[in-house]
Amino acid sequence: MLKQPPPKNSGLLAVVKGLPVRPLHYCWRVIVSECCYLLGKPALRARLKAQPEDFKVVEDLGYEFAGEGEHVMVYVRKTGCNTKFVAEKLAQFAGIPARNVAYAGLKDRNAVTEQWFGLHIPGKVTPDFSQFALEGCEVVQVVRHNRKVRTGALRGNHFTLLLRDLTPDAALEQRLQAIAESGVPNYFGEQRFGRDGNNLQLALRWARGEVKIKDRNKRSFCLSAARSELFNRIVSARIEQGLQQQVLEGDALQLAGRNSWFVVTPEELAASQQRLQERDVNITAPMVGDGELGSQGPALALEQAQLEGQDDLLALLKRERLEPARRALLVVPQELRWSWLDEGLQLQFFLPAGSYATSVVREIAIVDEEGDGHADSAE
Repeated sequence: MLKQPPPKNSGLLAVVKGLPVRPLHYCWRVIVSECCYLLGKPALRARLKAQPEDFKVVEDLGYEFAGEGEHVMVYVRKTGCNTKFVAEKLAQFAGIPARNVAYAGLKDRNAVTEQWFGLHIPGKVTPDFSQFALEGCEVVQVVRHNRKVRTGALRGNHFTLLLRDLTPDAALEQRLQAIAESGVPNYFGEQRFGRDGNNLQLALRWARGEVKIKDRNKRSFCLSAARSELFNRIVSARIEQGLQQQVLEGDALQLAGRNSWFVVTPEELAASQQRLQERDVNITAPMVGDGELGSQGPALALEQAQLEGQDDLLALLKRERLEPARRALLVVPQELRWSWLDEGLQLQFFLPAGSYATSVVREIAIVDEEGDGHADSAE
């Protein structure tokens, strides 16, 4: 039985939110607490991920498989396992290069997660995965498909979480009802920034020319951390100003359930506000890249104000030619249900691809979390 190594200790690096660089001991979890809460800072504390079973994730790709083709789709249930490590072991078992194994996104190690791995095995019989032995892993299903799994190409994830040490509380019930109706800030969670925010710190050093990054994956993680930080800044500022549900002239509104968006003109302001209330559209904030933010007028001015002083990160994103995009300001957990257990509060909900369960949890309670810096939602 194979065992995976414990997570490496990457050390405590300085974490940056704006300038100057903070001291080495300044943890990213302190910084994320500065992001504005939609419902106000919670008064209660809870424990999350005290054990892997407290955080369950079931991936939903959102499409059916062909049943034939060059790709072998392997559905794995894993406990306490790193996504990349499992992918490497699947590649070794199938006798293919690690680059021939794809997945839609990373999942948290300190959790029970279910996800698909796509193995490109052209011209070969399907391996007998009943013989695949890796501690904490179980192969649940194997099926053929004719297309590669693409990063981020999924419908979303179903979550079942246990927040320990909470007891029934009227104010907490009101918070849960409000979240079900209005959603939460669509912040990027701490997993996006790496252990103790190291990816964000490294991105800033890279932007300033202090280091060079050749590894493709490291570059990608750093760039993602950089523009996620800028996105979070803008979302936090808009919520702080009470504008999270108010359409501004020049806002970029996203059509619900789609990636397309349009800019609101003065003539469309009233109608767009009505569409927002009907959940037909979503207010967005920019994913900064090499190009215009996408908004105009007052909405653009609000966003630009939050990017002042971030010249290093902005220059990095432009230099690396990242394509600009827009992302919903708020996210409403779908099918949100909760129940009280002896151990605490159990939550069940679905989030679309790219949204973070921890962003839902932070509106419910101040959480003492055991994590490993891996994503709790596919990107």
